[in-house]
Amino acid sequence: MFTRAITRKPGPEMVAGITSQNLGTPDFDLALKQHATYVQTLKVLGLEVTVLEAEPGYPDCCFVEDTAVVCEQVAVIAPLGAPTRQGEQESMEPVLAKFKPVEHVLPPALFEGGDVLQVGRKFYIGLTERTNQAGAEALGAAVAAHGYEWFAMQCGPSLHFKTDVNYIGENTLLVSPFFENAPELAEYTRIVVDDDEAYARNCLHINGTTIVPAGFPKTLAKIEAAGIQTVVIEMSEYRKLDGGLTCLSLRF
Repeated sequence: MFTRAITRKPGPEMVAGITSQNLGTPDFDLALKQHATYVQTLKVLGLEVTVLEAEPGYPDCCFVEDTAVVCEQVAVIAPLGAPTRQGEQESMEPVLAKFKPVEHVLPPALFEGGDVLQVGRKFYIGLTERTNQAGAEALGAAVAAHGYEWFAMQCGPSLHFKTDVNYIGENTLLVSPFFENAPELAEYTRIVVDDDEAYARNCLHINGTTIVPAGFPKTLAKIEAAGIQTVVIEMSEYRKLDGGLTCLSLRF
């Protein structure tokens, strides 16, 4: 069960954030409102939320999940694979150090938190343009020292592993067709989310409830049919920057 989350407000520079989408420029004022709703939703689901101010010079700073991987025993600071984001992790370290012992992974080993999915005592680490084999091995060693298993997995063309695979409770994963038959995930019930609702693969499970982005009725119906409690919130401005529900917080 999670008890805390760390988030960071977007700044006006978010309009220059990294994206592969062609969905238009984010509306900053609307993004602030959506972020406030996101934070309030985490609070309603039982989390004490630390909200940090935007960090000047980093358009993608609100996507704090990438800066670290946090489990019960430790926070592992990420070196960050995208050159324009390198440095965001430095301001996150003293915040995390208030709650957890901190360890580091250093280049040339690279990983981002968006490529790392924890399910119970297991970590699944996606190998992408942002996370390399050395980064997976370094992160894996850090969590293995505390009794966790870890698995490195080759990814398809998506930005992050959690663009394609997310845990939604009840031993169930949302997956892209690419991961439908992945042997590493055979122990889970897998709900395949087709490409027409690809953004909805990135849902966020908090203490028995799964937060689902608005606008994806087929995926929502599949999740609810699995008997999983849901809450729906609008994420339109973050979608324009390839950012999903998991991206906006560190939970522990």
